[in-house]
Amino acid sequence: MAKIDRRILKSQEAIKNGLIELMSEKKFDDITIQDISDKANVSRGTIYLHYLDKYDLLEKLIAEHINNMRELCEATSESEYSEANLPWFKYLERNYLFISTMLKSKGAPYFRSQFHEFLIEEFKDEVDITKEKNTELQEEVLLQFIVTSYVGLVEWWVVKDMPISPEEMALQVGILLERNL
Repeated sequence: MAKIDRRILKSQEAIKNGLIELMSEKKFDDITIQDISDKANVSRGTIYLHYLDKYDLLEKLIAEHINNMRELCEATSESEYSEANLPWFKYLERNYLFISTMLKSKGAPYFRSQFHEFLIEEFKDEVDITKEKNTELQEEVLLQFIVTSYVGLVEWWVVKDMPISPEEMALQVGILLERNL
Protein backbone atom coordinates (compact mmCIF):
# COMPACT_ATOMS: atom_id res chain seq x y z
CA MET A 1 0.00 0.00 0.00
CA ALA A 2 1.39 3.39 -0.99
CA LYS A 3 2.19 5.74 1.83
CA ILE A 4 0.12 8.93 1.78
CA ASP A 5 1.94 12.19 2.36
CA ARG A 6 1.16 13.63 5.79
CA ARG A 7 0.55 17.05 4.27
CA ILE A 8 -2.22 15.60 2.12
CA LEU A 9 -3.82 13.94 5.13
CA LYS A 10 -3.50 17.15 7.13
CA SER A 11 -5.12 19.19 4.34
CA GLN A 12 -7.96 16.69 3.92
CA GLU A 13 -8.59 16.65 7.67
CA ALA A 14 -8.63 20.47 7.79
CA ILE A 15 -11.07 20.57 4.87
CA LYS A 16 -13.40 18.01 6.47
CA ASN A 17 -13.27 19.75 9.85
CA GLY A 18 -13.87 23.09 8.16
CA LEU A 19 -17.01 21.77 6.49
CA ILE A 20 -18.31 20.29 9.73
CA GLU A 21 -17.72 23.54 11.62
CA LEU A 22 -19.43 25.55 8.89
CA MET A 23 -22.41 23.18 8.87
CA SER A 24 -22.80 23.71 12.60
CA GLU A 25 -23.07 27.45 11.88
CA LYS A 26 -25.20 27.61 8.71
CA LYS A 27 -27.14 25.60 6.14
CA PHE A 28 -25.16 23.37 3.80
CA ASP A 29 -26.72 25.05 0.76
CA ASP A 30 -25.34 28.41 1.94
CA ILE A 31 -21.76 27.13 2.29
CA THR A 32 -19.38 27.89 -0.55
CA ILE A 33 -16.04 26.36 -1.47
CA GLN A 34 -14.51 29.71 -0.54
CA ASP A 35 -16.07 29.42 2.94
CA ILE A 36 -14.55 25.96 3.34
CA SER A 37 -11.23 27.21 2.01
CA ASP A 38 -11.19 30.08 4.51
CA LYS A 39 -12.22 27.89 7.45
CA ALA A 40 -9.70 25.15 6.62
CA ASN A 41 -6.94 27.65 5.81
CA VAL A 42 -6.22 25.99 2.46
CA SER A 43 -6.58 27.23 -1.09
CA ARG A 44 -9.65 26.51 -3.19
CA GLY A 45 -7.33 24.60 -5.51
CA THR A 46 -6.38 22.26 -2.67
CA ILE A 47 -10.04 21.49 -2.08
CA TYR A 48 -10.61 20.80 -5.78
CA LEU A 49 -7.50 18.62 -5.82
CA HIS A 50 -9.24 16.22 -3.42
CA TYR A 51 -12.97 16.77 -4.03
CA LEU A 52 -15.14 17.57 -7.05
CA ASP A 53 -17.30 20.01 -5.08
CA LYS A 54 -18.85 20.47 -1.64
CA TYR A 55 -21.34 17.65 -2.32
CA ASP A 56 -18.53 15.22 -3.08
CA LEU A 57 -16.77 16.35 0.10
CA LEU A 58 -19.90 15.78 2.19
CA GLU A 59 -20.58 12.43 0.55
CA LYS A 60 -17.02 11.22 1.21
CA LEU A 61 -17.14 12.46 4.79
CA ILE A 62 -20.40 10.61 5.44
CA ALA A 63 -19.08 7.48 3.72
CA GLU A 64 -15.99 7.59 5.92
CA HIS A 65 -18.08 7.63 9.11
CA ILE A 66 -20.48 4.95 7.86
CA ASN A 67 -17.49 2.78 6.98
CA ASN A 68 -16.03 3.31 10.47
CA MET A 69 -19.35 2.26 11.99
CA ARG A 70 -19.48 -0.78 9.71
CA GLU A 71 -16.05 -1.82 10.98
CA LEU A 72 -17.29 -1.46 14.56
CA CYS A 73 -20.21 -3.74 13.74
CA GLU A 74 -17.91 -6.34 12.24
CA ALA A 75 -15.59 -6.18 15.24
CA THR A 76 -18.44 -6.71 17.72
CA SER A 77 -20.65 -9.06 15.70
CA GLU A 78 -20.24 -11.95 18.14
CA SER A 79 -20.98 -9.85 21.24
CA GLU A 80 -24.21 -9.46 23.16
CA TYR A 81 -26.20 -6.36 22.20
CA SER A 82 -25.27 -4.31 25.27
CA GLU A 83 -21.59 -5.10 24.84
CA ALA A 84 -21.68 -4.55 21.07
CA ASN A 85 -23.36 -1.15 21.47
CA LEU A 86 -20.68 0.29 23.74
CA PRO A 87 -18.08 0.90 20.99
CA TRP A 88 -20.87 2.48 18.94
CA PHE A 89 -21.84 4.98 21.58
CA LYS A 90 -18.18 5.70 22.35
CA TYR A 91 -17.66 6.37 18.62
CA LEU A 92 -20.66 8.70 18.56
CA GLU A 93 -19.29 10.50 21.62
CA ARG A 94 -15.80 10.90 20.05
CA ASN A 95 -17.35 12.20 16.83
CA TYR A 96 -19.98 14.34 18.51
CA LEU A 97 -19.45 17.45 16.38
CA PHE A 98 -19.88 15.55 13.12
CA ILE A 99 -22.80 13.39 14.27
CA SER A 100 -24.66 16.23 15.98
CA THR A 101 -24.15 18.51 12.99
CA MET A 102 -25.45 15.84 10.64
CA LEU A 103 -28.48 15.11 12.79
CA LYS A 104 -29.30 18.71 13.66
CA SER A 105 -28.65 20.20 10.23
CA LYS A 106 -31.55 20.55 7.84
CA GLY A 107 -28.96 20.55 5.06
CA ALA A 108 -27.76 17.00 5.72
CA PRO A 109 -30.73 14.62 5.36
CA TYR A 110 -28.42 12.47 3.26
CA PHE A 111 -26.56 11.40 6.41
CA ARG A 112 -29.74 10.32 8.16
CA SER A 113 -30.85 8.24 5.17
CA GLN A 114 -27.36 6.71 4.81
CA PHE A 115 -27.30 5.92 8.53
CA HIS A 116 -30.77 4.36 8.27
CA GLU A 117 -29.79 2.23 5.25
CA PHE A 118 -26.59 1.15 6.97
CA LEU A 119 -28.55 0.00 10.02
CA ILE A 120 -31.01 -1.88 7.80
CA GLU A 121 -28.05 -3.86 6.43
CA GLU A 122 -26.70 -4.50 9.92
CA PHE A 123 -29.97 -5.56 11.54
CA LYS A 124 -31.61 -7.53 8.71
CA ASP A 125 -29.90 -10.75 9.77
CA GLU A 126 -30.81 -10.15 13.42
CA VAL A 127 -34.57 -10.04 12.85
CA ASP A 128 -36.15 -13.37 13.71
CA ILE A 129 -39.89 -13.69 13.20
CA THR A 130 -39.81 -17.38 14.17
CA LYS A 131 -39.38 -16.45 17.83
CA GLU A 132 -42.64 -16.77 19.72
CA LYS A 133 -42.77 -13.09 20.56
CA ASN A 134 -42.41 -12.16 16.86
CA THR A 135 -44.52 -14.76 15.05
CA GLU A 136 -47.37 -12.33 14.33
CA LEU A 137 -45.04 -9.74 12.83
CA GLN A 138 -43.87 -9.29 9.29
CA GLU A 139 -40.09 -9.28 8.97
CA GLU A 140 -39.93 -5.92 7.20
CA VAL A 141 -42.18 -4.26 9.79
CA LEU A 142 -40.02 -5.51 12.65
CA LEU A 143 -36.83 -4.47 10.85
CA GLN A 144 -38.14 -0.96 10.18
CA PHE A 145 -39.32 -0.67 13.79
CA ILE A 146 -35.90 -1.61 15.17
CA VAL A 147 -33.91 0.58 12.79
CA THR A 148 -36.17 3.62 13.06
CA SER A 149 -36.13 3.30 16.84
CA TYR A 150 -32.34 2.99 16.88
CA VAL A 151 -31.88 6.04 14.64
CA GLY A 152 -34.37 7.97 16.79
CA LEU A 153 -32.58 7.06 20.01
CA VAL A 154 -29.21 8.07 18.59
CA GLU A 155 -30.72 11.31 17.33
CA TRP A 156 -32.33 12.04 20.70
CA TRP A 157 -29.11 11.24 22.58
CA VAL A 158 -26.95 13.43 20.36
CA VAL A 159 -29.39 16.35 20.00
CA LYS A 160 -29.89 16.42 23.79
CA ASP A 161 -26.10 16.64 24.24
CA MET A 162 -25.68 13.08 25.49
CA PRO A 163 -27.57 13.28 28.80
CA ILE A 164 -26.71 9.63 29.53
CA SER A 165 -23.24 8.09 29.44
CA PRO A 166 -22.25 5.88 26.50
CA GLU A 167 -22.10 2.94 28.90
CA GLU A 168 -25.67 3.48 30.09
CA MET A 169 -26.94 4.03 26.54
CA ALA A 170 -25.27 0.81 25.40
CA LEU A 171 -26.90 -1.07 28.27
CA GLN A 172 -30.37 0.45 27.75
CA VAL A 173 -30.35 -0.02 23.98
CA GLY A 174 -28.98 -3.55 24.40
CA ILE A 175 -31.90 -4.46 26.68
CA LEU A 176 -34.39 -2.98 24.19
CA LEU A 177 -32.83 -4.92 21.32
CA GLU A 178 -32.87 -8.18 23.30
CA ARG A 179 -36.57 -7.68 24.05
CA ASN A 180 -37.50 -6.94 20.46
CA LEU A 181 -35.22 -9.16 18.42
